[in-house]
Amino acid sequence: MQKQHFGFHAFALIAFMVLQPGVAGAQFEFQFQYGNLTNPFSGNKEFTSILTVQHAAQWRFGDSFFFIDFSDDGGADGFNDKAFYGEWYPTLSIGKLVNREISLGPIRGISIIGGVNVDGDANVVKYLPGIRASWNIPGFYFLNTNFTAVLDASSGLARGGAPKTEDNFMFDISWGAAFMLGSQSFTFTGHAEYISNTTDEFLPPRDVEAWILAQPQLMWDFSKAISGTGNTFFVGIEYQYWQNKLGTPVDENAVQLLLVWRL
Repeated sequence: MQKQHFGFHAFALIAFMVLQPGVAGAQFEFQFQYGNLTNPFSGNKEFTSILTVQHAAQWRFGDSFFFIDFSDDGGADGFNDKAFYGEWYPTLSIGKLVNREISLGPIRGISIIGGVNVDGDANVVKYLPGIRASWNIPGFYFLNTNFTAVLDASSGLARGGAPKTEDNFMFDISWGAAFMLGSQSFTFTGHAEYISNTTDEFLPPRDVEAWILAQPQLMWDFSKAISGTGNTFFVGIEYQYWQNKLGTPVDENAVQLLLVWRL
């Protein structure tokens, strides 16, 4: 695969994060994960380290969520070998645009969402325009559902990347909740997504299976337990369930160590 696209895609994603207009509030996180993950194309398992830079922000007319994963499984099989993958989801709140509250029952807001997914190792670029519903659910400090198209803008096999696919759609739910057990503070957050089936650019086209990916995280506020101030350093686990990983017939169940430093 052609690696020269890595630098451009990394620069573009970082620029998206830095150049957001009128940011009113933002939060950075650095996450480290370590677990035994599966290469869906070979079936081999490798202990994989993932460093994630994550950024969430609110601005005048909406919000934004962004992350980049840097993965390395220590192998040399062309999968997760010092790989980079990033996603960015900016939104425009319809209520904020028209300066009035738009709600319906437990739905506290509707937003237009425009996402971009970039895989630097596989030379994949996908755009995800759609609609977000933000929910007011007791016990959660946020709960969002996204319904988007998945539009493949990759160069595909012609440029040495992963096969280009036909467009499809995604449904995603993301959440965050905080709770106490005695004097200890915990956070339960994560997301789960459904990506519909599609076909790739081979002749004849090959099926790319629909998949379900769930990544819940349970974190203990270690900084609060040590210093009393908290909300800085967390220790926990991420459970990854992936049915038909990356559209293959391979399923994955993996528990990963999770360390989080929040700025």
